[in-house]
Amino acid sequence: MNETHVLLGIGGIGAAALASQWLAWRLRLPAILFLLICGILAGPVLGLLDPEALFGPLLFPLVSLSVALILFEGSLTLRLSEWKEIGGVVQRMVTLGALTTWLVIAAATHYLLGFSWDLAVLFGTLTLVTGPTVIVPMLRVMRPNAAVANILRWEGIVIDPIGALLAVVVYSFIASRSGGTPLGESILTFAQVIACGSFFGVLGGWSFGQVLRRHWLPEYLENLGALAAVLGIFIASNLLVHESGLLAVTVMGMWLANMRGVDVKHILHFKENLSVLLISGLFILLAARLDLKALIALGPATLVLLVIIQFIARPLCVALSTFGSNLNWRERSLLAWIAPRGIVAAAVSAIFAERLEAQGVAQAQLLVPLTFLVIIGTVVLQSATARPLAHLLKVSEPSPRGFLIIGANPVARAIGKALQQRNQRILLTDSSWENISAARMDGLPTYFGNPASQHADAHLDLIGLGQLLALSPSSEQNSVACTRFRPDFGKANLYYLPSQREQRLSEKHRTSDEHRGQPFGYPAQSYGQLASALARGAEVRSTTLSGSFGWADYQALYGERATLLLAFDPKGWFHIASATLNFTPDADWTLVALIEPEA
Repeated sequence: MNETHVLLGIGGIGAAALASQWLAWRLRLPAILFLLICGILAGPVLGLLDPEALFGPLLFPLVSLSVALILFEGSLTLRLSEWKEIGGVVQRMVTLGALTTWLVIAAATHYLLGFSWDLAVLFGTLTLVTGPTVIVPMLRVMRPNAAVANILRWEGIVIDPIGALLAVVVYSFIASRSGGTPLGESILTFAQVIACGSFFGVLGGWSFGQVLRRHWLPEYLENLGALAAVLGIFIASNLLVHESGLLAVTVMGMWLANMRGVDVKHILHFKENLSVLLISGLFILLAARLDLKALIALGPATLVLLVIIQFIARPLCVALSTFGSNLNWRERSLLAWIAPRGIVAAAVSAIFAERLEAQGVAQAQLLVPLTFLVIIGTVVLQSATARPLAHLLKVSEPSPRGFLIIGANPVARAIGKALQQRNQRILLTDSSWENISAARMDGLPTYFGNPASQHADAHLDLIGLGQLLALSPSSEQNSVACTRFRPDFGKANLYYLPSQREQRLSEKHRTSDEHRGQPFGYPAQSYGQLASALARGAEVRSTTLSGSFGWADYQALYGERATLLLAFDPKGWFHIASATLNFTPDADWTLVALIEPEA
């Protein structure tokens, strides 16, 4: 393949990955669904993409390194200190429930498809993981209540590295026995994989943790250092004992995540962004290698297996895990339906199948099409039915249109009361007990504490909230809040009030727009200006326009005395006013503004 074809192939994968991720974002569906469609269309259907021809002998080393980075990123989220906080249901789901799912899938695969017990057990470990990459988009679509959402989210985070770890362990045992070696030697090889992977994982985690703790790297090099350390540990462990690298990077991530005095949040954010890139390209490549003929040749027994996974394995897992809990039957039913499989299953199955096939293990080539069948079936079926089922069971939350307000000062309270009168969900946060007490006296819901604190990460209830109003008199606190909640709400839904001091600062001393939201209010005002207006007797008023009293009449009546805050159109949708007004109010619109008294 010449250079032009290689460039076109890589560019096409990038374009397809971006289109798939964008479409998933717009439709609020798991991106893996569209990546899968692109890969199958480009590969086995149209023949436009041949991964082996494009990358040659580099294909599987690249896949292995990508999987290592994905597993490391997943294991960075596994904090042992949170084990008690995630609740007994999640603990049982990732232990007793996972074991039950594993045994049911393994037995069904063995008896339905005639797989050997070795391969059936390996396939069970590959398909018991869900993962946040498929769960989180689905949660955004169906918006279940807090109890169900927290259980599914934590299950996906915790089961991802655990399931991958089990798959590596089972594969290592199978690989050690595949050459016809005696059982004692196989067990010895298996023990070497476990010991080597654990040793290098602990060594890598402890060593890089010391680098971070002692600040031996400047902050801008820490992400690059983490990337180099992960790849180095993976390669070194594999060179010493074959197939121990994936175990090593998983243990390394877990060690770093639980090491005292080491902050890995910025590394985790970098790895999350990197994982999106790797997952997008990797899934298209793996789907393009899919042998549709082999998938069809598996016959109708595969559909029976899919039915068993969906209607027996998952409900049994949930029934055992939720026994004696406070969850009602509606919540348990939704939990029993949602368990989509994702990228870890696809990537790890591709690596293991290739290596087991090279070692002459019978039916190893069927692992990939069978795993993809489970991924396709669970993702498509559950994506299409999750939202209607949540509505039917009455466990879904309303659209996230509420407001998280940073500050419970007089300005924030006045705006909060106006929003509450319009039946908008609000939550005011402040570290001042005096402000919080005043807000509670006004009947406003509050959170006493710093919204960017670790306590807030675990206890701040964001269900139903989708807009941020940073109304604190501290520009630093507003900037921190906008940065903290940008991943949750999106940049377009962040608004802030600058301080008067901040408005006077030059560009080199002012916080960049990247760490702030849009200026709140039209025309642009500072916190001090609104606070002074309230002290002079200004009020937040609602005014409904009509055919005889339009937007121009409203401006002529109030002039500079009015600061427009929000507008509600006739359909009930709100529009937040900013320094650059991006809407034009018309008849039957209701305007909410801070209006000063006449001089």
